[in-house]
Amino acid sequence: MDTNDKNYRNPDAVLDIYDKPPLGSWFILSLQHLFSMFGSTVLVPLLVGLDPSIALFSSGVGTILHILITKRRIPAYMSSSFSFIVPSIALMKTVGFPAVAQGTIAVGAVYLIVALLVGFVGYGWIDKALPPIVVGPIVIVIGLALAGSAATDSTMNNGTYDLKFFGIAMFTLITTVFFNMYLKGFLSNIAILLGIISGYLLSVILGVVNFSKVASSPWFALPSFEIPFINYTPHTIYWGAILSFAPLAFVTMAEHLGHIMVLDELTHRNFFKDPGLHRTLAGDGTASIVAGLLGGPPITSYGENIGVMAVNKIYSVYVIIGAAVFAAVFGFVGKLSALIQTVPGPVIGGISFVLFGVIASNGLKILIDNKVDFSQKRNLMIGSVILVIGIGNAMLQIGSFQFSGIGVATIVGIALNLILPKEARSEEKE
Repeated sequence: MDTNDKNYRNPDAVLDIYDKPPLGSWFILSLQHLFSMFGSTVLVPLLVGLDPSIALFSSGVGTILHILITKRRIPAYMSSSFSFIVPSIALMKTVGFPAVAQGTIAVGAVYLIVALLVGFVGYGWIDKALPPIVVGPIVIVIGLALAGSAATDSTMNNGTYDLKFFGIAMFTLITTVFFNMYLKGFLSNIAILLGIISGYLLSVILGVVNFSKVASSPWFALPSFEIPFINYTPHTIYWGAILSFAPLAFVTMAEHLGHIMVLDELTHRNFFKDPGLHRTLAGDGTASIVAGLLGGPPITSYGENIGVMAVNKIYSVYVIIGAAVFAAVFGFVGKLSALIQTVPGPVIGGISFVLFGVIASNGLKILIDNKVDFSQKRNLMIGSVILVIGIGNAMLQIGSFQFSGIGVATIVGIALNLILPKEARSEEKE
């Protein structure tokens, strides 16, 4: 049976893509996704100097748009991208948000142009360019590339090692593993949320959480939207911003391809075929354009939410829609938004150990399931190069243009796969 057929159901799934959970569990499962992505979502605007509430709102709207454009077939969450932090900070210090907005919209435009090209060319090239020996290591890199960030969140308090932080992170990690392994039924499906709550409660007891911002925040707070011709009038075209942002779209595209590969593996589907790579790219690009028009940062798919699905095997697109609705609504509720922002770094770090690790493990599963033979020199070379470049974050930087280690690893891996012969000369039989 065609795994992309709507009647197909993944036998490994607790809830498959089209399964709608009961209302009570739907609420909690969506909330779990919200907490998992929240830290990274609000960190980007805080670093850049944008309103975190807008980033939260635009992530919810962007996710819903992506799901609609992909015909409700891909359970992917869209949120703030880290790839544009450096040029965004520089522009905010000089010409301000209008330039960032134009750059963000340019990113979306690049996505739409590439989506149009892919729509004409088709998806047949993907199987040739991305066989298991390339996909597996790339998925491993996606999981492990942020391992350093998880470790930093778990140990560092304002640049100084904090044993208390490490203890909170380990407690969060251990309780999450315990809940996942020893609880049954619905409770085992929300192990991530229970782990976050446990780590948060310990943080409160140890005095790590500061509630002052929650107390001072209003219940209702309209995000500081930056809508052109309403909140500001664009007086010029910022070509510098456009030219510094647009090339970076190819970085997030490479990461987006990797995320789709992971989702293919988890859900037993081929999303490159149906609804098609052109639709996933168009959804991603549209989300960024809307974010730029609202006052938010560029948007891309999120590995944290994929990690949650890998742990609980719940791939329901309705759960992702619920998380998106929560994000959009919480952008207007000042106290709730401020409360979620009080979740300390070590709790996020402890959960990240699980989420990022599970993604990496799925990369190993791809290699094992496809019986990739590493005694062959070709496979050994391709896999080794992708892993070290990606995990080591050997980025390509030319001026303000910065191509992440994941992007470089993906391009190099695809190139080696297309160039190298099936056998090394030393392996050829006489």
